[in-house]
Amino acid sequence: MWAIIKKEFKSYFFSPVGYVFIGLFLIMFSIFFYTDVFYYQSTNFEYIFYSGATILTFIIPILTMRTLAEERKSGTEQLLLTSPVSITKIVLGKFISATLIVIITELCTFLYFGILSYFGTPHITTALVTLLGFLLLAMSYISFGLLASSITENQIIAGVITIAFFIFSWFLPNFSDVFADFSLINLFSNFPYGQIDIADTVIYITFTIMCLLLTIIVMQRRKSVR
Repeated sequence: MWAIIKKEFKSYFFSPVGYVFIGLFLIMFSIFFYTDVFYYQSTNFEYIFYSGATILTFIIPILTMRTLAEERKSGTEQLLLTSPVSITKIVLGKFISATLIVIITELCTFLYFGILSYFGTPHITTALVTLLGFLLLAMSYISFGLLASSITENQIIAGVITIAFFIFSWFLPNFSDVFADFSLINLFSNFPYGQIDIADTVIYITFTIMCLLLTIIVMQRRKSVR
């Protein structure tokens, strides 16, 4: 599986995908950082991630939409399905490599934490908890993005499906409080306060595992048909 992770990770930087993802996130994050720090005179590093969570909705598909859809369109999917590597390892390899890009992006945000430390005393523990919640949210998004990419050979359609699902999940709590726990971005709200909610964490992990399992099932069925 390490070979797949290495291959997929490198592919993000051999193409513009990795640079576009990191660049877009940091540009938008910089705007929110400027607004919070210089306009509202706030030194709360963690609050910037409220807006950062919204950014993920629109840029995670950049990482995921071509992962499996492009393999199917280009014909290289057949090589994957007939390779000695299991479908599970292939899916997990693609998932982990995309998650590593998000981790690198998170590490880049510590530059802003350093700037805030010059103006005030941001709380490091709260910041770390926020980054954990942000990573859990990103992992959930990536897993669904992989699932969407596995059901179509058109990466644009995969991206549209992914964004549509994320936006739909935003508004679920508006229909009923019962759906509050199904809104992925809503679950993130406790983390910027430095609170690790066990229930929210379990939901994130469960959702991620469920999407990965569904992706594996889709790929396994396609392999059996071939």
